[in-house]
Amino acid sequence: MQSDRPPVPHAPLSRRRLFGLSAGALLAAGCTGGADRDDQGNGASGKPESTESVKPREAVPDGALGANFNEDPTYVDKEALDGLGTSWVRGFTVLDRVKQGTAAERLRAVESLLDLHGQGFGTILALKFQFRKEGRTVPVPGSREMRAELAAVDKVLEAVLDKVAILTLGNEPFLETRPQERGSKLNPFYQAVAKHVIDYRDEHFPEGCRTRLHMGALNHLDDPAMLSDATGEWIDFVNRTPQLDGLDMHPHVTSAGAARKYLDYVLPRLDDGKKFLVTEFSLVNHYQRQMPKPLPAPFVTAHGKELGLGRDTRVWQFLKAAAERPLTEEQWRDFLRMSPWFESQKHFMRDQVTAYRETGRLAAATYGVVQGKASVRDITGKTKPWMLNSLYVPRTVRHEQGAPLPRTYTVFDDFAALQREQDRLPKP
Repeated sequence: MQSDRPPVPHAPLSRRRLFGLSAGALLAAGCTGGADRDDQGNGASGKPESTESVKPREAVPDGALGANFNEDPTYVDKEALDGLGTSWVRGFTVLDRVKQGTAAERLRAVESLLDLHGQGFGTILALKFQFRKEGRTVPVPGSREMRAELAAVDKVLEAVLDKVAILTLGNEPFLETRPQERGSKLNPFYQAVAKHVIDYRDEHFPEGCRTRLHMGALNHLDDPAMLSDATGEWIDFVNRTPQLDGLDMHPHVTSAGAARKYLDYVLPRLDDGKKFLVTEFSLVNHYQRQMPKPLPAPFVTAHGKELGLGRDTRVWQFLKAAAERPLTEEQWRDFLRMSPWFESQKHFMRDQVTAYRETGRLAAATYGVVQGKASVRDITGKTKPWMLNSLYVPRTVRHEQGAPLPRTYTVFDDFAALQREQDRLPKP
């Protein structure tokens, strides 16, 4: 990718934003009374204060880069995260599983994030309502259906509040709602969820809670057809709700230019005191366009005989075979290196994180950490090749049990190089 990308718009450092940044720094020091302590920990009166009311230091990301596993934490453990050098990890959980009787703390994403929290990692959890996938209408606030959704939310809140660093309300709300309901039912539902979570947090943690709240992710902001009054209202609600730290966005795109449109849309509309997350981002839509194309000739020349490839072998056929019979790390690296559509974009992740950080408004970005089982299932010429986005690639590259997980060419190294000392959290 070319490094001469267009400049990132910077919101001016208004007095309001400077005040907000200062307040955020004080909150990061502790939930109560941090601004009035002297060097010995005494309060404004000069007398020592009880430590019982002082909560431990919050994990508040400011431009951190972490790992995202969505709902599949297989392979995601301390060793894998330490190998990347990151202190941050994100996943999502589906609320319907709670309604079906699964204890919140036994949901795979929740269980994994709580375990990693206990090992000193900063954690981000998204609550996913998948109405569209299940053919369900979005509940109306006050209805019996709404009460059932909020009861499931409460069970997750009981398990995660004051433990996860960030809770995102909604995963991809606009994609997970039927198109005809996006302009009518979507915002009332999610606003009701947000107000309910805020009230729950205030009631159960009157002295302050370490879990920050963001509204869930905006998608397809590069597509004018997806922009509407409902999209603007999503951001307006964040702006007028002081208990919300910001919002999330998921730029899965065809190019860096398309990703740029997310910032161009959100930053001018989001108040200075608010931050944004980018908990998913990728070039998967660009990669999908390559699936029906033939493999690059140099790769077929180098590895065709050993892998049984021909000049007419398509990219999707190769990936399907790799999922069934994993490759060597050298073969996987050569496939990516010799594919112009990958090689020319190999620094996409690095350049996007740099652009996000340059705004001064990024809370955290998280990138796909390990190929999920679903990413290598039922591969066809129309499949979105999520397996190409992952930092670790154990489902297309063979590895010995107990050995380090195989890594993706270039992207893994860029991810590790982007880690900063200021983003590291102390381990217990």
